Amino acid sequence: SELIRGFLLSGMPCPSSCPPGLLALMAPGLALMATFSLPSQAGDRRALPVEKPPGVKGRTLILLDVNTKSPVRIISENFLSLQLDPSIIHDGWLDFLSNRSSAKSTTWGRGSTGEKKKSKSNKNQQQERDRLPSRAEPSPGPDGQRADIVRSDIALDKQKGCKIAQHPDIMLELQREKAAQMHLVLLKEQFSNTYSNLTLTARSLDKLYNFADCSGLHLIFALNALRRNPNNSWNSSNALSLLKYSASKKYNISWELGNEPNNYRTLIGRSVNGSQLGKDYTQLRSLLQLIRTYSRAHLYGPNIGRPRKNVIAFLEGFMKVAGGAVDAVTWQHYYIDGRVAKVTDFLKTRLLDTLSDQIRKIQKVVNTYTPGKKIWLEGVGTTSAGGMNNLSDSYAAGFLWLNTLGLLASQGIDVVVRHSFLDHGHNHLVDQNFNPLPDYWLSLLYKRLIGPKVLAIHVAGLQRKPRPGRVIRDKLRIYAHCTSYHNHNYVRGSITLYIINLHRSRKKIKLAGTLRDKIVHQYLLQPYGKDGLHSKSVQLNGQPLAMVDDGTLPELKPRPLRAGRTLVIPPLTMSFYVVKNVNALACRYR
Repeated sequence: SELIRGFLLSGMPCPSSCPPGLLALMAPGLALMATFSLPSQAGDRRALPVEKPPGVKGRTLILLDVNTKSPVRIISENFLSLQLDPSIIHDGWLDFLSNRSSAKSTTWGRGSTGEKKKSKSNKNQQQERDRLPSRAEPSPGPDGQRADIVRSDIALDKQKGCKIAQHPDIMLELQREKAAQMHLVLLKEQFSNTYSNLTLTARSLDKLYNFADCSGLHLIFALNALRRNPNNSWNSSNALSLLKYSASKKYNISWELGNEPNNYRTLIGRSVNGSQLGKDYTQLRSLLQLIRTYSRAHLYGPNIGRPRKNVIAFLEGFMKVAGGAVDAVTWQHYYIDGRVAKVTDFLKTRLLDTLSDQIRKIQKVVNTYTPGKKIWLEGVGTTSAGGMNNLSDSYAAGFLWLNTLGLLASQGIDVVVRHSFLDHGHNHLVDQNFNPLPDYWLSLLYKRLIGPKVLAIHVAGLQRKPRPGRVIRDKLRIYAHCTSYHNHNYVRGSITLYIINLHRSRKKIKLAGTLRDKIVHQYLLQPYGKDGLHSKSVQLNGQPLAMVDDGTLPELKPRPLRAGRTLVIPPLTMSFYVVKNVNALACRYR
């Protein structure tokens, strides 16, 4: 099943994004990015020669081979996950996840496999019981809950399955007006760092969990870490009430404590160091062990921000105390300030490569204290500050997103949680009509085609290797995985390539070695309409993609290429290529 930060999802949920909470979609598969000619890793074969295609003078033909004997990495089946923000409780969208979006998110979840959903919040938040014998104390603080993508007003019926409540179109229109007004309030809070309290009632939690459960998703809930005792230790009374309620309902939830704890001084005027947060996590682990339902529940953290020097020191303090208490170490990354982003930013290879350095920093600390501990990029988005309309939600943003997936898999990050499914900003996967945006389709293709095993590739004919110490600026990114075992259109042993072409000219790739003379299925994603890279619609192999109805995804039809045909990659595009019947040893078995 998939994990969602705040929510745990199994399969691909419908497109929607939310600010602090996250819906995590995870998919099996490992990827290796090739940015220049790599040492041969495909057995004993010699380095491939650089050739020029017939009839194209002065153009370089790129030769590509894959090591099919063994994977270089194996990532989680839930690699691609999504985030859902608790602000949907505040602005009213929670009630609409239960009808229109629920059908799409359920479709997404069942259309792919291995996902998690998370919900978090940077708002001061209260967690209280609704219509329960007792009420938990309000807990101020910018932390949020993480949960599986859950639709509100969904009734669970073992005989008839999940029922989706339908609201009239006029109610959806009124909700959009309400959300637009709330959007202005949330932006004001964000820029002023003064947040209003958000109360999570038992009814809201029920809606979230039921939505996740009906969508086949797993919920990861982030508890509020900002309730503090006079000695600055965590006050767990509010969390304990929530845990007991969840246990009484037998909710299968994983847990986390806090969100970007390195920024607490800015948010509440009081800092918490890594050592103290480690003690708080140890306390939470003890609480979970006291509750039978959660005695073996997973716990993740500390969900720090960008690993600058002070944040690395924070992580070191945390790992010394609580490295053994968490099941995976988590952090967040946003590439660009959404208030100043331009479309050309998404085409800069220097920007695409900034994530590599952060991964190395996190891995160094984790491997020092808990070698082998899994690492998650728990919050990732193309832009911060809510993103920018017609940019963060456009086709252009997909270059960063797809490269992030390939880069993380190739470097062994176990899970990535996308910010977000539905929220008040523009980083989401669906719009306010719950129609899929470009990154939704990109994620869906990834979930359908990419498995958890990452394969090494050998490339010849790319640009010269950059000088030592220089950031790699190659504009052709190539990754290889075993094809997803859950995709029954392809036999085991098939291989999927995904390619990002940032060049303003087409590139030609000739499959060599084990891939030579195999039939290939092409899934080429391009912008649809006159807006070009700013487009919010995409076409697959020349056919526009859109939901058939609220509950039906279109058929994602490949374009078969004859055996031995050269792959022609159009400029400024993203594409997937399934190489059929390779019978790769690395891909025959799970």
